[in-house]
Amino acid sequence: MFRALADPGRRRLLDTLREHTGLTLGELCEVLDMRRQSVSQHLQLLEAANLVTSVRDGRRKLHYLNPVPIHQIQTRWIRKFEEPRLAVLERVKNRAEEHAMTESPESQPSTRSGTVPDYVYTTYIHASAEQVWNALTDPDITAKFWGHAQVSDWTVGGRVEHIRVDGSGIADAAGTVVEVDPPHRLSFGFDDPTRADDPAAQQSLVTFAIESHRDIVKLTLTQSRLRSVTDREAIGQGWPTVLANLKTLLETGDVMPTPPWEFHADERAAQMAGHG
Repeated sequence: MFRALADPGRRRLLDTLREHTGLTLGELCEVLDMRRQSVSQHLQLLEAANLVTSVRDGRRKLHYLNPVPIHQIQTRWIRKFEEPRLAVLERVKNRAEEHAMTESPESQPSTRSGTVPDYVYTTYIHASAEQVWNALTDPDITAKFWGHAQVSDWTVGGRVEHIRVDGSGIADAAGTVVEVDPPHRLSFGFDDPTRADDPAAQQSLVTFAIESHRDIVKLTLTQSRLRSVTDREAIGQGWPTVLANLKTLLETGDVMPTPPWEFHADERAAQMAGHG
């Protein structure tokens, strides 16, 4: 990973994906003003280092920044010693830039579909594509690793509900099934149930892309059509915990003894109170 970050051109490419998420190779060449072969070579190194992940969208291949490895560097080598001082510096920097950012719309992250970037998360699982597909679509298995049962007949145009496992039958999220291509790709609406019942409302969209390689699977989660940066920050805490629990279940036969989303229980409660 350090080799991948050492080149200034690759760092500029990562900066570009941070600001404009979900770009094709051609779009990256245009933004970076670099030859196609050079950008392609940079992308290969960055994908090998897991700093960039790609998702197929029809004939297009979209590229996204994967911040997880960089966050792991911070967690392992920086946070313990420098976090208090860096936090102070970051607050000073953010306050200094706040006025300029609010007056410069072009400085905000953007995508072709809106002002809030898609959320993309990739993990690798020692399992078959069929096992991963079954885990994502079986209500009993989702109840184990997700804390909710995903209930649907998984036909395009059908309804999917994210139902609590406390016996209440309450659906905390719902949506319309958009794409079913077992065991490769699953896409469905994932939003407030009231929006799922409104044909005029645009639902937030969740897509799972499953790619096999020998005895492992690359699972890429994309959530798009997000309505606010706050929503994106909230799911950024939730999805890694859910997929970590899924990975643990498939590789060990059991979920984690403590639900991993409890790490963020206080923050989630505060967000819910703020929305109330």
